[in-house]
Amino acid sequence: MDKTDHVSLQIEQNMGIIWIDNPPGNYLVRPEFIRVDLLKDWIETNQVKGLLISGTGKHFSGGADLDALFAMSRDAAMMETEINKGKDLLHFIENLNIPMIAAIRGICFGGGLEIALSCHMRICSDNALFAFPETNHGMMPGLGGINKLRELTSFHETMTFVLSGDMINAEVASAMKLVDQVIPDDDLMKHSKALLKKMVDDRNLKVINYVMKALHNSRTMTLEEAIKEETRMFCELAAEEMERRMSNEE
Repeated sequence: MDKTDHVSLQIEQNMGIIWIDNPPGNYLVRPEFIRVDLLKDWIETNQVKGLLISGTGKHFSGGADLDALFAMSRDAAMMETEINKGKDLLHFIENLNIPMIAAIRGICFGGGLEIALSCHMRICSDNALFAFPETNHGMMPGLGGINKLRELTSFHETMTFVLSGDMINAEVASAMKLVDQVIPDDDLMKHSKALLKKMVDDRNLKVINYVMKALHNSRTMTLEEAIKEETRMFCELAAEEMERRMSNEE
């Protein structure tokens, strides 16, 4: 297992697991909780086909370490730089061409929730709790969390959730479509790993990449453009598969 500041990286076969590792609350000392270049290199070096992210111990993440955040805010230029690094990291995660699942137990607050919202799927345990508590501290989410939540749920639910700063449980989070599945706590990691393995284990990495690209294109391109690119990728993969089969027959 590799370890950087407050993050541990683990490989299981062709799957990668990112552990937010700052117990007990797994607070984030900085918005860029792992450097983008390090994460990118680790994924490519290990030919990772899918990713899980979770927190060590009982919690996913309590969000920002407020002492570190307020110390950072004394220098406005440094604060903006650090926030932009955090946004760049979450943008990288959101646009990965391999699937990334957040496996959430315990508290998932603030910046921790923004990390989860940047993943392609969120699976939580039945004891999970969610909140954007920033408004209770005179702030607001700053890494894109409001917009990402608004993509999943209604305007009034997003507004109420963010402005109230209240906690919600797994059942309410599921009803809001904030999470995709709710699993008994003891089964969370086993279930999450099994689901990711089912998606990627015996798949060619290029096939995974192209499926993910098609999904991303559905958000960023017109329907006509996205379908045209999907057809192009299909034809390319079909030609390569035919060539592979002919080589095996020789």
